Amino acid sequence: MHRVRSISDIRIDCEGAWFYKDMEMSRRDIIALFYKHLEQDESHRYYIQIGRQRYPVNVEDTAYVVWTVRWSGAEERFHLLLSDYSIESLDLTSLRIGQESVPYCKVKDGRFDARFSKSGYYQLADHIEHDPVRDAYFISITGRKYYIATD
Repeated sequence: MHRVRSISDIRIDCEGAWFYKDMEMSRRDIIALFYKHLEQDESHRYYIQIGRQRYPVNVEDTAYVVWTVRWSGAEERFHLLLSDYSIESLDLTSLRIGQESVPYCKVKDGRFDARFSKSGYYQLADHIEHDPVRDAYFISITGRKYYIATD
């Protein structure tokens, strides 16, 4: 049986900063450990699972934030720098626009949603086009249009 703490002292804000008892965490090694053990239950609640211990995490929006977007023409793909300092390719089929026009995508093999930071969004926006016939937005790569879903 897992021991679950009922009150969380750990939270992640909408920009990807981690806090413990309202004090921002600065130790990247601790944050990396927490990300390594971060899970999400079927109700989309976040927790850190280390051994048999489960610690809830209050998340303002998403646990992962896209800080930077870079286009690689040679690879014909976008690379994302995430708030856990990892780099992965953008799955264009998972790209969507949420409330307040905030873009999101799936990361970590589709296990988690990631919110784009303002700078990440502006870097991606340089590649977004509008289809007036469908009145929809898309990103075109090698002649294929990836339409961006909306909530």
